[in-house]
Amino acid sequence: MSNRLQNKIALVTAAGQGIGRAIAEAFIAEGASVIATDLADDKLKDLNAKKRQKLDVLAQDNIDALAKTIAGEFGALDILVNCAGYVANGSVLDCTDKDWDFSFDLNVKSMHRMIKAFLPAMLDKKKGSIVNISSAVSSIRGVPNRYAYGTTKAAVIGLTKAVAADFIKQGIRCNAICPGTIESPSLEERIAAAAKETGKSMEAVRQDFIGRQPMGRLGRAQEVAALALFLASDEASYITGQPHLVDGGMAL
Repeated sequence: MSNRLQNKIALVTAAGQGIGRAIAEAFIAEGASVIATDLADDKLKDLNAKKRQKLDVLAQDNIDALAKTIAGEFGALDILVNCAGYVANGSVLDCTDKDWDFSFDLNVKSMHRMIKAFLPAMLDKKKGSIVNISSAVSSIRGVPNRYAYGTTKAAVIGLTKAVAADFIKQGIRCNAICPGTIESPSLEERIAAAAKETGKSMEAVRQDFIGRQPMGRLGRAQEVAALALFLASDEASYITGQPHLVDGGMAL
């Protein structure tokens, strides 16, 4: 490793598993002091982070308390990675108000809360990189039965561009990563749910997910983390406000 993030303070949400975990591990390997957060903080126990913290990104008071603690212990963040999210299944006809509101609260408003809490210190420092996890299923591509999810992930791209535009002259960069279908515990849960709903075998459902990937395989969380590492680092100092695909050709 080349210590690409040496002396950087990074906070990663949903770092307990999947993409968030892979990003936290990649950042640690490259020298960052990582503050790893997750609602299920037991999943953080074996992560060699500088700080492991339970965090409910749906609760403003939780976020504000963490921001105050981080300011006292570390000062301003150099990097904020917003990974927390939820995949709602179904079309507009299946989507209840509760499904809609929860999807926006977790997938979009949580990022709004985190950025609003941690951006002021970045602005004082006149430097910072924000990376938001969106999806290829967004304003980039629509797929069946991802109505609420695709809508929220499109909103993440809009949020990313707005933050980038507002603070581009103040040293802040904000980018979005748009993964395709990635191997993760979350995907395994969706495969199991789809198998139960359709009566198909787990393997048949898995092949359906693989089949929508032109590369013929699922992505790995580490492949998403590699892009996050680049966007967080000074190597990407001239890049802001963009959705970056890591999707195995899904959006072709």
